[in-house]
Amino acid sequence: MTEAWREANRANWDERVAVHLRSYDLAPLRAGRGQLTPIETAELEDVAGKRILHLQCHIGSDTLALAQMGAEVTGLDFSAPAIEAARALAAEIGVAARFVVSDIYAAPEALPEPASFDLVYTTWGTICWLPDIAGWARVIAHFLKPGGALYFADAHPAALVFDDDVAGPVGFPGWFTPYFDTAPLIQDDTRDYSDATARLSAMRTYQYIHPLGAIVSALIDAGLRLAFLHEHPAVAWRMFLALERSADGMYRWQDKPWLPLSVSLMARRPA
Repeated sequence: MTEAWREANRANWDERVAVHLRSYDLAPLRAGRGQLTPIETAELEDVAGKRILHLQCHIGSDTLALAQMGAEVTGLDFSAPAIEAARALAAEIGVAARFVVSDIYAAPEALPEPASFDLVYTTWGTICWLPDIAGWARVIAHFLKPGGALYFADAHPAALVFDDDVAGPVGFPGWFTPYFDTAPLIQDDTRDYSDATARLSAMRTYQYIHPLGAIVSALIDAGLRLAFLHEHPAVAWRMFLALERSADGMYRWQDKPWLPLSVSLMARRPA
């Protein structure tokens, strides 16, 4: 039987597909110049000619941006409507990419290509939906060829302790959930982060905080070696109302960099 977290989260993300097809800015992608965030642009090596596995690819916008940069990309997501949308978008803009429907933990069975990718890429709002960070790391190691690398960027887990739904100091979010709490955060929320007018009927989600040490240790335990770990005072979406949008499109604290908002890392499988 499907675990409650997976069933609820998949229903929620299935419903978000139609919302994001109209709320995401897909114009650059349709113009042939799909864009990643400034953090990724600064840190990713040249991807031209590389085989990339994009985990939790959603509607495929970043998958196709990587393909436009010359990579051979496979996108994987547990939402069938999201993969259907990704395939339609690829056909519309004339970019070749493969898309596979699968839960991340079942990816080795859905995609029987072990140790065949130069890069596993997963960014922005991914691991908070997953209960087992060690299992996540093992899947990544399974797909990387010797010398291949994981590139990961996401909200900093320390920032996820706070939320605007809880009153904090004037102008700031309040304490929301403990950093070291391993229990799922079960929420009923009809809102969508990219469209303030959207109301979701599949409102229940299960989310998890994975401390930074747990993320790094899981990758090391899976046999990968950390190449870099960067903490950033910026994030790709308006995580808190107290943040303001900078000229580069990222969101930052208005006055001082009070705490890190995002984290990125690269970890390699030994050659």
